[in-house]
Amino acid sequence: MNPNHFIKATVWCSLIASLFLAPRASAAPPSFGERLGWKADQVVVILHVDDVGMSRSSNLGATESIEQGVATSWAVMMPCSWVPDIAHYLKKHPEVDSGLHLTLTSEWEAYRWGPLAGKTQVPGLVDPEGCLWRNIAGVVTKGSPDEVEREIRAQIDRAETIGLPITHLDSHMGTLFARPEFFERFVRVGIEKQIPILAIGGHATYTRIENPEAVGKVQEIIPKIWNAGLPVLDDLHTGTYGWKAGEKTTRLLALLAELKPGITEILFHASRPTEDFPVITGSSESRFADLKALTDPAVKKLIQDKGIVLTTWKELMARRKKAAPMPEK
Repeated sequence: MNPNHFIKATVWCSLIASLFLAPRASAAPPSFGERLGWKADQVVVILHVDDVGMSRSSNLGATESIEQGVATSWAVMMPCSWVPDIAHYLKKHPEVDSGLHLTLTSEWEAYRWGPLAGKTQVPGLVDPEGCLWRNIAGVVTKGSPDEVEREIRAQIDRAETIGLPITHLDSHMGTLFARPEFFERFVRVGIEKQIPILAIGGHATYTRIENPEAVGKVQEIIPKIWNAGLPVLDDLHTGTYGWKAGEKTTRLLALLAELKPGITEILFHASRPTEDFPVITGSSESRFADLKALTDPAVKKLIQDKGIVLTTWKELMARRKKAAPMPEK
């Protein structure tokens, strides 16, 4: 497995937590699920597939996860070469909840991509090969906030140009959460364009478990995002990438059974490996196991039996338009 991808399950969650978590109050406030109109005891889940557009395998896994499984959402990596394929699919299936997995890194050894803004416009975001940096450290040490915002906007513009729907924005490898200045530009663009962004402001049970040292550093940011008209999640689970391939269905069943009320997003990288996919990534087996878990009948049955509500970013935004503001300090 490519070691860079452990960032998704560790650094990313830690950075999100440090930016988004608010300290617990003596009287628990309403969950964001409640604020969006669900009942206080309802477990609401987004089963989300990352890295769509990265490869043909990624696209096949994502579409199968939604068509035949329980996945409800995905996000597309706009600089990657298989984006036109998924754009063609979405023209026939505009109902799919499709966001942008804003991409500032190019982590694989033999398969890489560059910035959509162009090297001359964002020189600090490219490595000596002319591609995006392989890891977050390169972006943080060499890239500027202006360049990050320029590339974010270029990726959104490319999606709009080819008619790709944008139901939400998140961050590949969590790079946009690596510096406060990057995060500020992420929030700015989301609010300006009124596109939901990944923001965790509720009980954050799994974020806290995965990152016990994380504490709230920007307490006021969640109310500001909410009051700007964007929805907020209660929790985020990114640990599926680290699950053993043979245990993914069992662990997903256990996870779903113990979720707290509120809105939780669970991340996957579901893929159906083609012949070239193991050459691209050492995580081919793990990603195929994600697909098998999301399409397992036992998972669907448990969701039905426990009354878990499956939702999308599209629905969250529609509900947010009808929701009340929250207090700001």
